[in-house]
Amino acid sequence: RAVVRMLAEGAKDEVIARRLGVSLRTCRRHIAEILETLQADSRFQAGVLAERAGLTTAGPQP
Repeated sequence: RAVVRMLAEGAKDEVIARRLGVSLRTCRRHIAEILETLQADSRFQAGVLAERAGLTTAGPQP
């Protein structure tokens, strides 16, 4: 969820990796998995789909 929220904020891979304390390669692998799970063709599309699914909020899901 943290990766999804930071992607929605427009954070770059390097910033996400640094904030999470993981390598850039690991971060990019997580992003690729998110794109695949959401069936998104781009980071922008993934952000839209994640927002629609309620994945960008910090609270519990309905």
